[in-house]
Amino acid sequence: MSGGVDSSVAALLAVGLGLDCAGTMMKLSPEDTFGEPPTNTCNSTSNLKDAKDIAKKLGIPFHISDYTEEFREQVIDRFIQVYQNGETPNPCIYCNRYLKFDCLFKRAKELDKQYIVTGHYARVEVDAGSRRMNLKKGLDTTKDQSYVLYTLTQEKLSHTLFPLGGLTKTQVRQIALENGFTNAKKHESQDICFVPDGNYADFIQKNATREIPEGRFVDINGNNLGKNKGIIHYTVGQRRGLGLSAPEPLYVCSIDAKNNTVVVGPESNLYAKRLVARDINLIPVDKLENPIKTRARIRYNQQEQPATAWQTDEDTLQVEFETPQKAITKGQAVVLYDGDIVIGGGTINEVF
Repeated sequence: MSGGVDSSVAALLAVGLGLDCAGTMMKLSPEDTFGEPPTNTCNSTSNLKDAKDIAKKLGIPFHISDYTEEFREQVIDRFIQVYQNGETPNPCIYCNRYLKFDCLFKRAKELDKQYIVTGHYARVEVDAGSRRMNLKKGLDTTKDQSYVLYTLTQEKLSHTLFPLGGLTKTQVRQIALENGFTNAKKHESQDICFVPDGNYADFIQKNATREIPEGRFVDINGNNLGKNKGIIHYTVGQRRGLGLSAPEPLYVCSIDAKNNTVVVGPESNLYAKRLVARDINLIPVDKLENPIKTRARIRYNQQEQPATAWQTDEDTLQVEFETPQKAITKGQAVVLYDGDIVIGGGTINEVF
């Protein structure tokens, strides 16, 4: 329970099913005393108060679970390292995988609970033929969060409930209002929780374990164009803030961490048709025995695009799109869909 309207309504609906529930809020920073302004926006005084109030209103026990070490190791350190590798991380995926659906599963067992219940907009259903658990999109396409949940395994899915998966955000807020929830109209933060000001590079520089030196801008032929501020300041597809003058707009086309260079070029150089993904997880099947026609998403807010996917080894997928895609970015996730069913996905490792 984060104190937000989604997790609060999810708790209400779970209690309404007659389940024996307990609420928990994750403490994610050692400096966090749940004060204002918060070190971590998830753990403000107002959020803690709202979560406690909702739990009390629902008549369920409320706990604070301290995962500061796990959050630092699995989310913050990983976020920093991925940027230092010249890639662009997705910390929400890390948090779901390692905190909400790992640490909280252990916490649930300690509390003798059988399910994790969250406010994600997604659905879990049993396939009638295979009897495997399927992860499906939330019915509210504007809020669907299946992209950041693709790492869920069969074991995790069989012990997870998403009560909001069949609702729209408008319906969720209405339920909260009808039940007198004080957070029914609470504003949603769009920032990464541990970088509330949005300045990722400044955060990394303050928390990295090694110096991040200036590097060079080069064009697609390797010609030097000037100094860059350090590779953590850039991501593929970026146009603004480069400080370069050229007869046509220049974009970040790739980042070479080994040589500390940022490759820039015209917009046409941002397009590619093929990628390789590592650290994969498949949901309806254990393995792709043959190439499949699918629809693939390469970033959270993108519509899926027609593609062919095939598995090249136990932990690697290749995906080829029917049409070139703009700014496929290493470090981000590619997620495969069959209609509203999530086939699986992985971390983008190569683009060509």
